Amino acid sequence: MNDQIHTGDEHGELGDAEYAEFMELAAQEGFEADEIESELAAAGHGPLPVLAVVGRPNVGKSTLVNRIIGRREAVVEDRPGVTRDRVTYEAEWAGRRFKVVDTGGWEQDVLGIDASVAAQAEFAIEAADAVVFVVDSSVGATDTDEAVVKLLRRAGKPVVLCANKVDGPSGEADATALWSLGLGEPHPVSALHGRGTGDMLDAVLEALPEAPAQTFGTAVGGPRRIALVGRPNVGKSSLLNRVAGEERVVVNELAGTTRDPVDELVELGGKTWKFVDTAGIRRRVHLQEGADYYASLRTAAAVEKAELAVVLIDASESISVQDQRIVTMAVEAGRALVLAINKWDTLDEERRFYLEREIETELGQIGWAPRVNVSAKTGRHMEKLVPAMETALAGWETRVPTGRLNAFLGELVAAHPHPIRGGKQPRILFGTQAGTRPPRFVLFASGFLEAGYRRFVERRLREEFGFEGTPIHISVRVREKRGRKK
Repeated sequence: MNDQIHTGDEHGELGDAEYAEFMELAAQEGFEADEIESELAAAGHGPLPVLAVVGRPNVGKSTLVNRIIGRREAVVEDRPGVTRDRVTYEAEWAGRRFKVVDTGGWEQDVLGIDASVAAQAEFAIEAADAVVFVVDSSVGATDTDEAVVKLLRRAGKPVVLCANKVDGPSGEADATALWSLGLGEPHPVSALHGRGTGDMLDAVLEALPEAPAQTFGTAVGGPRRIALVGRPNVGKSSLLNRVAGEERVVVNELAGTTRDPVDELVELGGKTWKFVDTAGIRRRVHLQEGADYYASLRTAAAVEKAELAVVLIDASESISVQDQRIVTMAVEAGRALVLAINKWDTLDEERRFYLEREIETELGQIGWAPRVNVSAKTGRHMEKLVPAMETALAGWETRVPTGRLNAFLGELVAAHPHPIRGGKQPRILFGTQAGTRPPRFVLFASGFLEAGYRRFVERRLREEFGFEGTPIHISVRVREKRGRKK
């Protein structure tokens, strides 16, 4: 396809001629060149670097995360057994953006201290580019802290040591004692009051990579990486066994034991695919919340490494909050998406009717994702899986030339202008697609565009250009008002 422009040039995914045309258009509308450059740079890069915040419970991890992201979003109360709705947040410091993974504590005695610490730390750092290790300086280094240090050394990731709860000069001596951990300089911080967090974040930026590492697509013709995700017992391992054509033991029966996801090269539809099985933790009644938390960390790690997520839903059960969380996780990670409804052959007509209604209401936000109704056990409709994955990946990599996009936006604004608010009517001036995998658009506007209108633009983009099976990221840059020269 001639319109397809790949990454690698100095202007992200815009070719030189297209970039010059775009900058001329921007100048005509009153935008400064440096404004455009910064916006394209922010929207055009790939996955953001990931920072994991680890440490034992009650050392102030969630408070520190809230301080880093600049808002009170992470759950601060380290109540045992809490399963976070979200464990990943986006942050910015000194003009650089990155993701923060909060690994809040839970009841450690349930599985024994070693297993709990290992599960939390290993799953968190698996997808991380760097780690902030939080220690309560008022307590000092504990045996649990020492156990985390061993895991961090094995992982080989850059570590920034945060000596938390240093509320004044008198506490800095306690922080100095943490040199004994052998992780380098302890950064004295009060996450609660903000003391010392700036210096610590400067150290974090030095530890994080400048440019995000691409974990896929580096080898031409290499196998596409697929994450099989879904809540426990929906049939992930059965599906992997079915596509692999052989039975493999991929599930460890001990809940909470740490195991890496199993990668499997599979020949399907004349191509080689790399499947990541995220099964491995069975839910036990008395460990339900803890096991779900481990599973969410494992799922997040697998999704971050993948190009496409196949989300499995158990057709025999109602769509749960956990199903919705996993879908949201894949969408927010910007991965291509295929919805696989498993155990479809076990349903009667009544259940199929109600399931269709559930999918419309509970998963309506991903109506753009290809869907296959399969049976991992019998192999029913498995031949439809590959075309669905290929469709989603094609949508994920679709590129719309700037000229064609702006012609579309002009027609859209003329036919469906933004509603008038406060006597003003903002309009989209022009736009460009700054990146793919997933498609990322930057729209430049004369005023703030409401969320409903942004959703309308996204819907029309899909109708016009496809983008089946992929989330779309749209950012809006509002033209700054400039005073007239006298």
